Amino acid sequence: MYNPEIETASRSEMEALQLNRLQQTVKRVYENVPFYKDKFDELGITPEDIKSLEDITKLPFTKKKDLRDQYPYGLFAVPLEEVNRIHGSSGTSGKPTVVGYTKNDLKNWASIVARAIVTAGGRKSDVFHNAYGYGLFTGGLGLHHGAEELGAACVPISGGNTERQITVIEDFKPRGICGTPSYILNIVEKMEELGLDPRETSVEYGIFGAEPWSEEMRATLEKKLNIKAVDIYGLSEVMGPGVAIECHEAQDGLHIADDHFFVEVLDPKTLEPVEDGQVGELVFTSLTKEAFPVIRYRTGDIASITKDKCTCGRTTTRMSRLLGRTDDMIIVRGVNVFPSEIERVLLQIEGLIPNYQIHLVKHGSLDSVELHVEVENSLYQEIGEDLKHEKVAKLKRNIQHQMKSACLVTMDVIFNKPKSLPRSEGKAIRIVDKRKNEAATV
Repeated sequence: MYNPEIETASRSEMEALQLNRLQQTVKRVYENVPFYKDKFDELGITPEDIKSLEDITKLPFTKKKDLRDQYPYGLFAVPLEEVNRIHGSSGTSGKPTVVGYTKNDLKNWASIVARAIVTAGGRKSDVFHNAYGYGLFTGGLGLHHGAEELGAACVPISGGNTERQITVIEDFKPRGICGTPSYILNIVEKMEELGLDPRETSVEYGIFGAEPWSEEMRATLEKKLNIKAVDIYGLSEVMGPGVAIECHEAQDGLHIADDHFFVEVLDPKTLEPVEDGQVGELVFTSLTKEAFPVIRYRTGDIASITKDKCTCGRTTTRMSRLLGRTDDMIIVRGVNVFPSEIERVLLQIEGLIPNYQIHLVKHGSLDSVELHVEVENSLYQEIGEDLKHEKVAKLKRNIQHQMKSACLVTMDVIFNKPKSLPRSEGKAIRIVDKRKNEAATV
């Protein structure tokens, strides 16, 4: 473990630390962020009213819209001269949502990510291949400074230029790799195309996130690369990557950095707390951030939590892998469908390459779903250009049956040649909405 004292702290010890830091954070935002002071005043509360962790329910929520409305620096709790770095994530009208970090914030973040890398199986002696994008996106620099804080040799290759990625992996011999799962799969496909065996690389573990991915995608990556693949969670509004990560021993829930973040799970409709183990929306409050503290940030991410001790020995709160998002859920003829469930089903079906797109279309006045998939190379070589071959027709019937059983929606299936759908060099574009006059992607 990177920090055994914290990672194995008793629940009472951790809650005492969390309460102390929550009280400091509430005082910080009340005194320095007019947005929060106005919210507190509207609710008739002051920092002195927070006397227990349960009192967090008295505090107002923060939503992504609030970040946009306060663009660019309205939620900063320190003057700009104390800000050492600014990141941002995608927003409306081409403007990002903006977050800031003090020197101490960056130090804490690096330590949190170093802890995460060790949890994933990393060591100080590692060469660490970082294929996350660098820039306003927090992924690349977040993992970079965490690897350096750990003492690993970080290779800042970023995303893209796939053949060069392969050369660097072969020559630099990294033990760890990180990136979006869809892009790492792209690297694997290119290696296979070049006649290389991805299982023969030096890589032993992978840290993947920044987009939803299923257990079936994990199994695919682990099999093709002969690695342990762990899920990392984070979002720029709360900090960036490292808020939570799976341990390589159990791969059973993501360990939250409880000393820096307080998590709630709420019913997204009633906003009331749900029991541990029950599914709801993740809501995070930062406990140590100086430049950009957030109070009860509604992430839109759907998951559950448990406080049971993990088999790895850690006692930190664990969140389940994300089950979906409140805002990317597809509603088709009144039925709620999560893209992650579609991926889970697709990746279990033989005869398909694990790359796909979900097209939302209108047939008359009705919303419909088209699944655009690629047939495996061996099947394509057998049927040639005949994508109406009986074997393809049988595969289509199987996919539609599995989707209907799992998602309760009939979906059309569009077959494509191998490697004909777009490949990811960052976050995969999985959903293409064609229901509007102008197609939009998410």
